[in-house]
Amino acid sequence: MRRPRWVGVLALAAMLAGCGGDNDQMTAGSGSAATPAPSAGGGSAGGGAVAACTLRARQDWVLAALNEWYLFPDLLASGVNPSSYTDLGSYVDALTAPARAQNRDRFFTYVTSAAQETAYYTSGQTAGLGLRLSFDSRNRLMVTEAFEGAPALAAGIDRGTQILAVGTSATALRDISDIVAQRDDAALDAAFGDTAAGAARVLRVSDAAGTRVVTLATADYALSPLSTRYGAKVIDDGGRRVGYVNLRTFISSADDQLRAAFATFRAQGVTDLVIDLRYNGGGLLSTAEVFTDLLGAARSTSDVQAYTSYRASKSSRDRIRYFQQEAQAIAPRRVAFIGTGQTASASEYVINALIPYLHAQVALVGSNTYGKPVGQIALDNPSCTDDRLRAIAFALQNSARQGDYYSGLATKVEASCQASDDLTHALGDPAETSTRAALDFVAGRSCTPITSSAATRSAGLLAPATQPLRASHPNAAQRDQPGLF
Repeated sequence: MRRPRWVGVLALAAMLAGCGGDNDQMTAGSGSAATPAPSAGGGSAGGGAVAACTLRARQDWVLAALNEWYLFPDLLASGVNPSSYTDLGSYVDALTAPARAQNRDRFFTYVTSAAQETAYYTSGQTAGLGLRLSFDSRNRLMVTEAFEGAPALAAGIDRGTQILAVGTSATALRDISDIVAQRDDAALDAAFGDTAAGAARVLRVSDAAGTRVVTLATADYALSPLSTRYGAKVIDDGGRRVGYVNLRTFISSADDQLRAAFATFRAQGVTDLVIDLRYNGGGLLSTAEVFTDLLGAARSTSDVQAYTSYRASKSSRDRIRYFQQEAQAIAPRRVAFIGTGQTASASEYVINALIPYLHAQVALVGSNTYGKPVGQIALDNPSCTDDRLRAIAFALQNSARQGDYYSGLATKVEASCQASDDLTHALGDPAETSTRAALDFVAGRSCTPITSSAATRSAGLLAPATQPLRASHPNAAQRDQPGLF
């Protein structure tokens, strides 16, 4: 079983030449800011696009971009020999190794596909089986979530299903227990790594309906930020009406879905909320800002939501984000955020923004979050048009100037409640352990806080007793959706 090298949410500040203004967004971190692309470097004027897209030219472009924009310029490695690396990702990792050693950049800086990101962050377009996979404490490969409109759910595979074996045909199935025992990462890559539409998969699965063999083919689908089954609803908890929101990812299509959910809450007089971000690795900062505005009916437009700060040489881009009025906004009395070690970036932004205003009336329920108080900008290579560098370029703080939660938010919130991720119940079910603990908090019932020792244990990528299966070469959706395949 391998440890994930999940990157989590980025801060997307779309750096598009010709677009004016400084509107940072967290795409996995930040929003749309017009920023001139750094010079590509490495390509001669007469060499054309082919010459400019050699590995060495791309390495030179990355180095120039990081030297100009990286939030931690003193933590960029010097003397890294580009010739020692046969791929661009490894070179970027070498440049950012000093920041990683100080827990400041845990593979948050990388090169990805511009086209792929645009499709995902605009409308959730991706491909695969449409399920989220994690290993539990017994090394069983479990489905933690399945997505509407994708092959897995259509075949009856949903949360709580165990994957017993996988193969390309019913006669070539290999037991997951055997793969785990042999620590055969290559077998897991072969089994789940190809998410391109049309790839054949045969699974032996076990759930409440029994054990069976299911044949699937990966497909293109649009991942909905809010599930049509449990994304938003009002829970009647012993006569108390509690709004429940399960946000999977911060992408543009979430904005109006959130507004619709809060319009329902507002119409029904809901003032207590459970916000489930347990698997949400982040996404667009612009969507996180809208979400926070929807929680801010009691805030004025002079109230600070967050501060964004760049390196000293880019301080002219620093900005203050004030609360903005949303017609559907409510003024919550109590808010319980369900989080895990997979909760990161834009998700943490929303939680952190509310702490100075709601204090002990906002709680973290479950386990500690990931710890990513920084955001990326997107820098596109003008010579290699699909190269997009995601570079850590700014830090985020709430109105109290709190933003040092690199080890998660468990020690920053004023209230917290330990709870496990209960795969025996559906997400949003009041009987599900974390949801039940969150409902108890908003009702004023006592709970066991997330202790400092618990916070330390889960300060990395993992929630207690679960480990998302990592894609070796994650696509845009997989970077923000831990365990997505």
